[in-house]
Amino acid sequence: MQVVVNGERREVPDGLTVLELLRALSVPGRVAVERNGVVLRQAEHAVVRLGDGDVLEVVTFVGGGA
Repeated sequence: MQVVVNGERREVPDGLTVLELLRALSVPGRVAVERNGVVLRQAEHAVVRLGDGDVLEVVTFVGGGA
């Protein structure tokens, strides 16, 4: 099935969870994920399964100092 991640179309296996997608993409640390315009809670990443045509925005948090 196909999903769009940060504007890039990707082919992914059927039934993939958001967490499995993040691991496959090697996304490090804590992230914010928006799926079809709805922000998912961190706890939902392991249970929400992707559907064909889903659009996701993944934002990583970057820390810094002065």
